Amino acid sequence: MNDPVFFSPARHYQAGEIAALTGAQLADDRSAPNVITHLAPVAEGGEGALVFIDPKRKNPDLQSLNAAAILCSQQHVASVPSGVAVLVTDKPQMVFAAVGRLLYPQAVRPHPMTGEIGISPRAVIADSAVVEQGATVEAGAVLGANVQIGSGTVVAPNAVVGPGTRIGRDCFIGPNTSVQHALLGDRVILHGGVQVGQDGFGFLPGPKGLEKNPQIGRVVIQDDVEIGANTTVDRGALSDTIIGEGTKIDNLVQVAHNVRIGRGCVIAGHCGLSGSVVIGDYVMLGGRVGIADHITIGDRVQLAASSGVMNDIPAGERWAGSPAQPMRQAFREIAALRGLVEEKNKGKKRND
Repeated sequence: MNDPVFFSPARHYQAGEIAALTGAQLADDRSAPNVITHLAPVAEGGEGALVFIDPKRKNPDLQSLNAAAILCSQQHVASVPSGVAVLVTDKPQMVFAAVGRLLYPQAVRPHPMTGEIGISPRAVIADSAVVEQGATVEAGAVLGANVQIGSGTVVAPNAVVGPGTRIGRDCFIGPNTSVQHALLGDRVILHGGVQVGQDGFGFLPGPKGLEKNPQIGRVVIQDDVEIGANTTVDRGALSDTIIGEGTKIDNLVQVAHNVRIGRGCVIAGHCGLSGSVVIGDYVMLGGRVGIADHITIGDRVQLAASSGVMNDIPAGERWAGSPAQPMRQAFREIAALRGLVEEKNKGKKRND
């Protein structure tokens, strides 16, 4: 539920305003004055609520709907009770999210944890560090020698920024993060517990056992990247680990040394990218995808959850399975295997 203790709407909107701001069409102009105060699931609704219906739902039960307004496609208009403002759009969920950003701007971007503005007297900052005016460094944060922090950036409590690291403007470096040997662009968000720039998993067998291979590269994170809680991004061994602009990475993801991720990628939780993996632009990885080292994934590839990738994948393809293969082939093999099991079970029943 929407708890005003945590998220209060910035202001209220009338249904007519929402139509003008989003391009949705009001089915009945008489409902334009309906006041929207918050968002809610369609099953809950409530006075002042804005809800939405997925276009894929063919026959939703809306007779008992209690809401100020609903976002839906044309096919659902007739099912909406009178008194509810109907905002017609082909993409109701997308418009719903846009309205959410208007109502709850504080939920889109993390804010200082302590409410402090500027540099906390309880932060530890090296004399050679440069913090631009307008940046916030909260209590317990540590900035090493020659660190640079851009205006509008927030460094949350107990974050550690290693020597020489550069962080751009309007970033958020979450609580208990560590960032070292790294260059970050503007508007980068690192959620709590993210670890960036530690050495990669590089060991070589020697006469006395495993010996460390020095990791002397960097991590380069471009503009508008967001990285979820407790994700790890290793620095490169010789070349850099790079995350392209606009890429979004979920919680609990491992990005190994020398990995190069393109622009606009989406990487879900529990994925593991081994050393020197190259991922093109606008790639989508489902949860728990594992990619072997030195694999190249082409632009706009989609990988189903739990795929295990052992071979390069050409651009634009959809793969699934472990080992991963083109999705149609993977599904055909699953169907064939099920057929064999069913046939075997039928044979057992006949013999019984």
